[in-house]
Amino acid sequence: MSETRTECDSMGELEVPKSALYAAQTQRAVQNFPISGQRMPESFIRALLKLKSAAAQANSELGLIPSTMADAIHFSVATLLESDNLSEHFPVDVYQTGSGTSSNMNANEVLATLASQHCGEQVNANDHVNCGQSSNDVIPSAIHISAAIELAENLLPALEYLSMTIRAKSKEVDSFVKTGRTHLMDAMPVRMSQTLDAWAEQVDLNIARFTLLQPQLHTLAQGGTAVGTGINADPRFAKLFNQHLSQVTGLAFTPAAQFFSHIGSQDIAVAVSGQLKATAVSMLKIANDLRWMNSGPLAGLGEIELEALQPGSSIMPGKVNPVIPEAAAMVSAQVIGNDAAITVAGQSGNFELNVMLPLVANNLLESMKLIANVSRLMADKAITSFKVNEAKLKETLSRNPILVTALNPIIGYSKAADIAKQAYREGRPVIEVAAENTDISVEELTKLLDPVKLTLGGNQV
Repeated sequence: MSETRTECDSMGELEVPKSALYAAQTQRAVQNFPISGQRMPESFIRALLKLKSAAAQANSELGLIPSTMADAIHFSVATLLESDNLSEHFPVDVYQTGSGTSSNMNANEVLATLASQHCGEQVNANDHVNCGQSSNDVIPSAIHISAAIELAENLLPALEYLSMTIRAKSKEVDSFVKTGRTHLMDAMPVRMSQTLDAWAEQVDLNIARFTLLQPQLHTLAQGGTAVGTGINADPRFAKLFNQHLSQVTGLAFTPAAQFFSHIGSQDIAVAVSGQLKATAVSMLKIANDLRWMNSGPLAGLGEIELEALQPGSSIMPGKVNPVIPEAAAMVSAQVIGNDAAITVAGQSGNFELNVMLPLVANNLLESMKLIANVSRLMADKAITSFKVNEAKLKETLSRNPILVTALNPIIGYSKAADIAKQAYREGRPVIEVAAENTDISVEELTKLLDPVKLTLGGNQV
């Protein structure tokens, strides 16, 4: 057994690992919640620590804690943020008390220990580190702060990179024309660039919707304390806190216009999660298009060849699979599942407090991280590097009877349908069949049914 020391809280004495920076309340949580073995996300812990630093600075300016203690807390936060073993000091399970009190006290205790060592005074976890705060406004604020940082510094740049990569590839493949497909069935031709531009637009629209949500994430519950009334917090605290936090993060945080809504609900987090789900749906569409276009290479569509990254089978030699789009599809499924859980959690705002806050934090940040990471992978290892199989595109186009659609204004839908069916039935080029069944010359049909021309839209005949 490892050596322990005796710590005390309002419930009595408890043995804590001797080397631990945390104290009794964290240890109680470790013992009470041996559920998943999954700790709170590091991005959440980092946001929580920045919150504590900003709170200490604000309280020092207000004369509520000594400046020496505030400086020690600030120094301790900086030390932790630079450490390589941050997570070992924050062992509380995700599935804990619904307010996240255990995680708040974990941070308070760790910072109290380090700050006391630094300044030589006894810094108290509740009275000093948690001065003017409650878990009930700290954890909702930490959710917004961590999500806002993750969105600005990771997710949005990743999506912008994906969009930029797709558009660059679109220009590269603009000259290629392929068979369009609706219902997975042959349809009118499209340029390869039109397919990719559609993907890029999906990504861009998701970026735009995230950008609209950013200002809401920047509004914080901090200052509302226990139930939203601000009990035990200086009326000036919230404004000062947000000023200091904005300086630390480089993001413009402000007090919520109404603390009660930010503590009693998680509607903003639910909205962000909903947008993450929408992005996952877009990602899944792009991933599946890539998989279909790459399918084969002999028995499938075989329109493109994705980069070969690893052997695709333990038994079938030479098989190569679309592993990056498959990973993206699994990410999408997980994000959709995370959103379902956040939706349920968002409904757990009972009167003045939501009681599924750790779950919201964990799932929201996981979804952001997953989409950001897989966006970069899709850009670098699927979009940029795929090769177009021009021969297969031309072969398919030359046998596509649906091109006869362009003749509708000349010969009518019914006659065109008869020609298409005959071409399908006899496995012959549509131009050849059309020449036999109309008065239009082969030369004119070749112009009218030119696949490149047909991708320009409108009435081309």
